[in-house]
Amino acid sequence: MSDDSFIREVNEEFRSDQMKALWHRYGVAVVAVALLVVLGTAGYVGYRYWDEGRANVSGDAFSSALKLAQEGKSDEALAALDQLEKDGYGAYPVLARMRAATVKADKGDVDAAVKDFDGVAADGSVPGSLRDMARLRAALLLVDHGSFADVSSRVEALTADTNPLRHTAREALGLAAWKEGKAQDALKLFDQIAADDGAPRNTRQRATLMAELIRGSGTAPAGGAS
Repeated sequence: MSDDSFIREVNEEFRSDQMKALWHRYGVAVVAVALLVVLGTAGYVGYRYWDEGRANVSGDAFSSALKLAQEGKSDEALAALDQLEKDGYGAYPVLARMRAATVKADKGDVDAAVKDFDGVAADGSVPGSLRDMARLRAALLLVDHGSFADVSSRVEALTADTNPLRHTAREALGLAAWKEGKAQDALKLFDQIAADDGAPRNTRQRATLMAELIRGSGTAPAGGAS
């Protein structure tokens, strides 16, 4: 046997002895860890299945409620949404609250709809993006059914340059201002929308038309708002 072969054989025996020693010392622990890994994986997979199952059930219930609303079955839709608000999973209870408010508005009960949207906006457990959307939905209803102050109290904070809802918030506030005779305030808001490259094209077009209308009415300076 060559020296190299002898060295390799000794190394293999040494490693074998090491593995045996490690197994005798830690074997039970290794089995336990492996078992925990298996159980943990199975538990995670089971939780994912349970979680997705609950989400799917709530999603189906929400879709059914939307279909009822689209078919004009408002009372049935509201009952389904109320049930989903109570036992829905994930974001669906909040979405059910907001959709129920929309159904009430469509029925003509604007006061109840605004109250519901305000309730979502004031709920600290609701994600901020949904709370902002609720504020905006209430404000849009109040353009026709409230005052400039009503609209402003809900969307003024949403008109900031960094807010993704700023275009619609400014439009709602501009319409409320125009309705209340605040021509210069309205013009400033519509000019902001028209000059914002981040605004959707149709929103910018509406803003441009409103700005032209206000200037043409002679109620605001031709060169822009002061």
